Amino acid sequence: MGAGQQTIGITTACCKPPVAVDKGAFDFSLFAEVVKQDGEENIFISPVSVALALSMVYNGAAAETKEAMAEVLRVRGIAIEDVNKANAALLKALNANPDVQLDVANSVWARKDVTFTPEFLKTLKDYYSAEATTLDFNDPGAPDIINSWVQDKTNGKIDAIIEEIKPDEVMFLINAIYFLGQWTTEFDKKHTQERPFHPAQGGQKDVPMMWQQGDLRYYQGDQFEAIELPYGKNKSASMYVFLPGRDSSLNEFYADLNVSNWAKWQAQFATKEGQLSLPRFSLEYEQELTDVLTNLGMGIAFEPYAADFSGLYTPPPWAYISEVKHKAVVDVDEKGTEAAAVTSIGIGLTSISVDQPFNMVVDRPFFFAIVDNQTDSILFMGSVVNP
Repeated sequence: MGAGQQTIGITTACCKPPVAVDKGAFDFSLFAEVVKQDGEENIFISPVSVALALSMVYNGAAAETKEAMAEVLRVRGIAIEDVNKANAALLKALNANPDVQLDVANSVWARKDVTFTPEFLKTLKDYYSAEATTLDFNDPGAPDIINSWVQDKTNGKIDAIIEEIKPDEVMFLINAIYFLGQWTTEFDKKHTQERPFHPAQGGQKDVPMMWQQGDLRYYQGDQFEAIELPYGKNKSASMYVFLPGRDSSLNEFYADLNVSNWAKWQAQFATKEGQLSLPRFSLEYEQELTDVLTNLGMGIAFEPYAADFSGLYTPPPWAYISEVKHKAVVDVDEKGTEAAAVTSIGIGLTSISVDQPFNMVVDRPFFFAIVDNQTDSILFMGSVVNP
């Protein structure tokens, strides 16, 4: 532990069974807003990471700010204690997935000599297992200490999320998620060949195209086809790949991508004999989510003199969210998938089926999602327009 660094001791409480929280509605609304900003680029995000980080901050919100965040998180009308219990149960379930390495961690980094509401910090420890640490934010080495935690919790996939600490920033709440899963049926490397892929911008490029055949869970929709690729012996997590038809596009697919259709599509996958060609790919995506979350309806949380986080810090001065940074990476190859994501929130003070065998060739832009099948949580989702 470095100079100016101190662990905050908080006891852990036990929880009752949680109520249901509508995670999916937030996931798809978040992705839709990100598409509006970067729809022509490769996209990769972790909705569960963003939701957990925002849920931690939600515990410090009050009045209109709390209402706005509840609307965005889709928890309006649910007692905050029940939201926390649901998230605690989710964290426990995700970290216990038997088929994949899935590690979800939270932390709180507080400016030394600034006093925060003890109940807020205790809640984060009790329900989110958040490691709470005080730091000298004036020390030039402080970002390195936080980024070292990020590196550790993402197994080195993400090396940094904090570039600098602004003078008005007094706290960072960070969620990190790491995923490593081997396909239940691996792709044989000897079948991987350079094949053409047709990017959204036009033309074509050669990419390493993996191939396998057999009985796979497949769905043929009106304007797309989709495949489920499970991980591990028990198939407790899967990647779902959705490929728009040649006379359609990702933008048309996005228009139908919502929580209701997602549930309908999931129910229509069936085991079919066929072939799959899928690019081997790697993505890295980073985005500041202030505009995205403002467009979703929680802009008040970012306004220095309008935000109310009195449950986090007793004013004056007033606390507000100074930034929400998200970074995610993924590598998909013949053996499986490795992915990681980090969400950092800075707090500032004022100053379907088919009968014939299919042949699915993913040689054009596609959407994909990695799902924890035990909890139905969407761990990651993204679009590949140019692998």
